[in-house]
Amino acid sequence: MQKNKILKGLITLSALAAMFCSAGVQAQTPTNVAQNGAVSQTDSSTKLSSGDEKALKDMAQANINEIAAAKIALKKAQSSDVKAFAQQMVEDHSAALTKVQAVAQQKGLALPTKPDAKHKAMAAKLEKQSGGAFDKMYMENAGTKDHMMVLSTLQNDTKKIKDPDVKALADAHLPVVMQHLKSAQQISMQTGMSAGK
Repeated sequence: MQKNKILKGLITLSALAAMFCSAGVQAQTPTNVAQNGAVSQTDSSTKLSSGDEKALKDMAQANINEIAAAKIALKKAQSSDVKAFAQQMVEDHSAALTKVQAVAQQKGLALPTKPDAKHKAMAAKLEKQSGGAFDKMYMENAGTKDHMMVLSTLQNDTKKIKDPDVKALADAHLPVVMQHLKSAQQISMQTGMSAGK
C-alpha cells in the first residue's frame, strides 16, 4: 500500500512536471520565433555591404529627385514634349522607387525620403522660370545632366554590389536610365533649337 502511494505520488509528480515543462516550452516558442525572426531580419540587413547600401540609397535618391522635378514640369512646362517626358518620369521613377523601397525594407535599410540639397536648389530655380526658358532648364538639368550623373553613379555602384536583390534592381534601372537620357537629349536639342530661333 505504501509503495502504491509512493508510486501514485511519483506518477502525479511526473505528470505535473511534464505539464509544466511542455507549458514552459510552448510559452517560450513564440518568443524564440520572434527572436529568430528579429535575428533573421538583422542578418538580412547586416548582409548588405556598404556598396549595396550605397547603391540602394543612390537609386532611391535619384528616383526622388526625378519625381520632384517632373512634378514641377507637369505644372510649368510649355512644350507638350516636355510635359510628356515629365509624365513619363513620374510614372517610371515612381515605379522604380517603389521597388527600391520594397528591397530596402526587406533588408532593413532606411532610405532618403526627400530631394537632396542640390535638387532642392534646382527646384527653386525651376519654380522661377516659365515658358521656353523653363522647358530648356528642366530638360538640360533634370533631363540630361541628372540622367548622365545617375547613369555614371549606377554603373560605378553596380561594380560594388554583392546582394543579388540589389544587383537585380540596379540591372533593371540601367536600361531605363539610358532610355530616359536618350529621350532627354533629343528633347533638349529640340527645345534648344526652338529657344535659339
